[in-house]
This record gives sequence, structure tokens and C-alpha cells, in this order.
Amino acid sequence: MDKAPDEYRVRFEQVLGEYNQVCAGERERVIAAGGLHILGTERHESRRIDNQLRGRSGRQGDPGSSRFYLSLEDDLMRIFGADRIQGIMSRLGMEEGVPIEHGLVTRAIENAQKKVEGHNFDIRKHLLEYDDVMNKQREVIYNQRREVLKGEALKEEVLEMVRELSGDIVSRYADKDVHPSEWDLAGLREGFNHQFNLRIDLKPEEEENVTAEGLMELAENKVIEAYEDKEKRFGAPMLRQLEKIIMLQTIDTLWKDHLLNMDHLKEGIGLRGYGQKNPLQEYQKEGFEMFEEMVQRVQEDVVQKLFTVEIAREAAAQELEMQQPRPQRMVLSHGAENVDAAAHAPTQVKRQGEKIGRNDPCPCGSGKKYKRCCGK
Repeated sequence: MDKAPDEYRVRFEQVLGEYNQVCAGERERVIAAGGLHILGTERHESRRIDNQLRGRSGRQGDPGSSRFYLSLEDDLMRIFGADRIQGIMSRLGMEEGVPIEHGLVTRAIENAQKKVEGHNFDIRKHLLEYDDVMNKQREVIYNQRREVLKGEALKEEVLEMVRELSGDIVSRYADKDVHPSEWDLAGLREGFNHQFNLRIDLKPEEEENVTAEGLMELAENKVIEAYEDKEKRFGAPMLRQLEKIIMLQTIDTLWKDHLLNMDHLKEGIGLRGYGQKNPLQEYQKEGFEMFEEMVQRVQEDVVQKLFTVEIAREAAAQELEMQQPRPQRMVLSHGAENVDAAAHAPTQVKRQGEKIGRNDPCPCGSGKKYKRCCGK
């Protein structure tokens, strides 16, 4: 058993030596015949490909030669040089089928290849410029995700979002440049209720004397107070965990949608050139606007979810559990012990109470739709 590997190794070396001798003999015969000769039936639009093909004839310093044959009907000649060369042939009185070997033809082919290479280079350059727009946006999003995963200063980030959104709502419905009598206070209350699940009600005397700055400070304090109250009820560790989960889910979902929208924008942006506009500049401009909208949407969704989420009350959770269908038990006719009916025979389960619609509010009190909460 121990001798078998040595025997295989000796046999392998013997066979390898025989093949090396055969290859060496063939190499000598090829060199004696002048080496490898490459025949090219067309010229590639890239000179690099032609040079790689020529290089096969002299690989590792061996002698060799190459020769290319072209037709005026080849794509490269037809698009870039056929008309010019055909005009020269007509002036010289050359007949069809006669081979043309002249430096002018070689230079014309090289010029055609340079044009194609330059065109391809411009395409790659534009692709990189378009990709650079997405790379900058991707850098911002990934940095934000890393900060969320670290879990540091999430509360401060949420409160900063709260202040910014609160200020935006006040500015929208109670512009400081507009007289207070023309403020849309109903819209203000609706805006805060939608964004923060919180009502901002002013007394009649407050509505008459409040200023835009005072209203902004009042609304901001009430919103922050509501969030602090939520932290007391939830507990700081649980709220920090909710902040992390909601932020990550919201960023990931909206970022995927943004990537799809940017792809759609990129597909049709080239048509802007017909309107005498630079497609790249238009892509950069609209891409930036779409990214800003996505960032704003992230803030709105994160804050709205954090202010809406609630801990399920124990009584509501028990009530919901009672509404869930349970396997019915039955006694078999031959007197066996009780067994689960679901395991032996189908039984009709009667619902206790009214049916909960998928779009109805969840009974657990979370504020979400039933299909998004306990009805998953």
C-alpha cells in the first residue's frame, strides 16, 4: 500500500518526459518552417484586439508572422472608409477583385479604428459620470445606516428630525410673512395630527396674540414633550431599539425605491439632448432633487411611525388571542380519549365576535392596520 504513491509518481514523471520530448520536437519543426503564421480575415474596431492576435505569432520570442485581409464591405471599412477608398480605386482605374496594398489604406483603417475607440471611450466616460452621481448618494445613505447600526445618539437624531418637521409644518400653515388672521390653523392641526399623532389646539386668546416664532416654539415643545412621555411609558432601552429598527427598515425600503426611480430616469434622460439640454446635467439636477425628496420622506416616515407605535395592552392582547381560531376537541364514538379534531377530522370553527377587516385598525391598539400588525 505504501509503495503505490511512489509508483504513480515515477510513472507520471516518465509520461511527462515523453510528452515534453514530443512538444520540443514539434516546436523545432515549427521554428524551422518560419514559426506560427496568423491569418486575420477582418480588422477589429479596436487596435488592441488586433495587436493581441498578432502577438500570438511571436509569443515567448518565437519567430512568426501575421497578415490581415479586409473587404470594403466589412463594417469597419463600410462605415468609416469605404467611400474614400472606392473613389481612389475609380480614379486609378483599378478593377474589382484586385488586392489593394498601400500605406494609404493602412492609415485609413487605423483612423477608422481611432474613431471607434474614441466613441467607445466617450461612452465609458459618460457611464462613469452617471455612476458618480449614484456613488455620492450611496455614500450618504451607507454612512447613515452605519450610524444607525452603531445605535449611538439615535434619540438626538430623532429629536432633530422632529424639530425640522415641526418647523416645516408651522411655516407651511402659519407663515411669518402672513398676517395671523390669514393663517390656516385647521390645516396646522391636521398636519400635526397626521405627522405626530398629536393635536395642537390654541385657545381663542392665544390665537389672537401668538406670533409665528411663538407658535413654532409652542408646537415644538409639545411634540418633544409627547416623545419624552412615550419614552417614559416604553422605557428608554425599548424605544432605542424601536428607533433602530424603524430607521433601518424605512431607509432600506425607500432607498430601494429610489434606486429603481433613478434607473428609470437614466433610461430616458438621453432624450433631453433633442431639447438642446445636457443630459448629464439634467440627470445630476433631477437625481439630486429626487434624493432630497427621499431623505425628506425618510424623516417623515420614521417620525410618524415612532409617534404612532404603541405597546399592546395586556387586555387587548388577550382579547385578540381569544379571537384567534383554536383546534376543536371531540370524543370519538368508540369511546377513546379526547383528541384534537384538527388532527383527525375537519371541523367548522365559529368566529367569536365580528370579523376584523384587513384594513381595519388592529385591536391591539398599535394604531396600524390589522394586515400590517397581528393579521400578518
